Amino acid sequence: MTQRNDVTPPQLNIAVRVDEPDWQTTFDDLQATLEKTLTTAFELSWHGVFAGPVQMAEVSLLLTDNETVKTLNRDYRNQDKPTNVLAFAVLDGEDTGPRPEGAPVMLGDIIMAYGVLMTEAGDKKIQPSSHLCHLVVHGMLHLLGFDHQSDDEAGEMEAMESRILKKLGVADPYE
Repeated sequence: MTQRNDVTPPQLNIAVRVDEPDWQTTFDDLQATLEKTLTTAFELSWHGVFAGPVQMAEVSLLLTDNETVKTLNRDYRNQDKPTNVLAFAVLDGEDTGPRPEGAPVMLGDIIMAYGVLMTEAGDKKIQPSSHLCHLVVHGMLHLLGFDHQSDDEAGEMEAMESRILKKLGVADPYE
């Protein structure tokens, strides 16, 4: 990643689409929670991502069902099963620029499966809202180039997740 010393993060535009109605009935203030979580994750982890000045970044979030996520996971990752969160990064960890001045940078798409999230929260005996925040942060970090393919990468990503979740008032999932 390119390192920059910018102090103020770009504005983050967030597009949320809810295809599974259970998301709306399970989570109070869903839109506000998602916006706060994505914005906090972005503001604490955006450094070094962009090659040049960026005024605005964009992310989309699809809240859907297990079957939709299973299909995407099968088609794009060759894993024929649902998973909790998928992240499709546009930058793939590095902004190669250039772009027209003021043009927003699309970070990518985060897709989450309601059923998997709820099952995992129950299995871990944690609040679904806490698990939601964790998975949203996890997805955003993938869009910004974080990964967990090696132990070092996983340690760095988990430390960043913990830092962001602490700022959000969510318990550290790794403790």
